[in-house]
Amino acid sequence: MFAIAASTVTSWGLYVLLPIFIAFLFFIMWDISKKSDAGRAGTFWIFLALGAGSVGFILKIIMEVAFKKMVNLISHFYHYSLISLKT
Repeated sequence: MFAIAASTVTSWGLYVLLPIFIAFLFFIMWDISKKSDAGRAGTFWIFLALGAGSVGFILKIIMEVAFKKMVNLISHFYHYSLISLKT
């Protein structure tokens, strides 16, 4: 029987399917602004109001990557400082 780990499904859903869905939502926002003749200001406000959650998601991913790098840097520094103390 074919089985997929829960972590695999979660990671695919979060990092592959959700960005595709967000891109589709941006297309919907663009379509709404064109069909309603919102103009430049209206289009700006549509994207600002409806796209705020998408920007938050993108910032979350950027912060996760930055924190992982920072934790790796700190752990390497801590590891090497312990080695130098032992010798």
